[in-house]
Amino acid sequence: MAFIKEESEDVKIEEAFTVKQEDLQEQTDCIEENEGSKDEEHHVKIEEKTHFLKRRKKNRFTCTQCGKSLANKSKLKIHMIIHTGEKPFTCTQCGKSFSQSSHLNQHMMIHTGEKPFTCTQCRKSFYCSFSLNRHMRIHTGEKPFACTQCGKSFTCLSHLNQHMMIHTGEKPFTCTQCGKSFSQSSSLNQHMRIHTGEKPFTCTQCGKSFSQSSSLNQHMRIHTGEKPFQCT
Repeated sequence: MAFIKEESEDVKIEEAFTVKQEDLQEQTDCIEENEGSKDEEHHVKIEEKTHFLKRRKKNRFTCTQCGKSLANKSKLKIHMIIHTGEKPFTCTQCGKSFSQSSHLNQHMMIHTGEKPFTCTQCRKSFYCSFSLNRHMRIHTGEKPFACTQCGKSFTCLSHLNQHMMIHTGEKPFTCTQCGKSFSQSSSLNQHMRIHTGEKPFTCTQCGKSFSQSSSLNQHMRIHTGEKPFQCT
């Protein structure tokens, strides 16, 4: 009886559940990285063109909430959505809403399956250029985002932000059932299965179900007879 390796198994086991979650996470990262890049570019331009901006300052539009200066009224209007929480652009397929039309267009690729950005090294495809650029660091080994507390480096900004919660102790994701808090949304989703009783990972050999893929992988060793841990 042949069984696939654990890494391949994970992909097949979670095909209906995890792939979609990964797609959603990729798009979230795309939006966060996009906004972060815009902020960095904005600051660079300010530093490089200080005198030019001073002359044009009276022609710019300033946000009354945070003081950020925008080039025109339309950009100020888009920026204000950050403060109001308004999400006027809604997906007709699943009802999810977004603050910007560009974010909706990017989200629609989940439904169309379109991934126009392809890695030249391994041919893996992505929804946006930011994900591709981040992926390329796997091949180059580049980790440009370093923790100022411990020096640990990361391939993307979102991973650094997530890591920083170890130092700050921040746990922004709270269970509505028992009040337990987590530093990652994925940990909260996993925890919620305790309350819902959901067990989405099912053994194809005996039908037993589990709340976590790791528990299923461990269970599969009963059928395969695999014993990966040896006494030294």
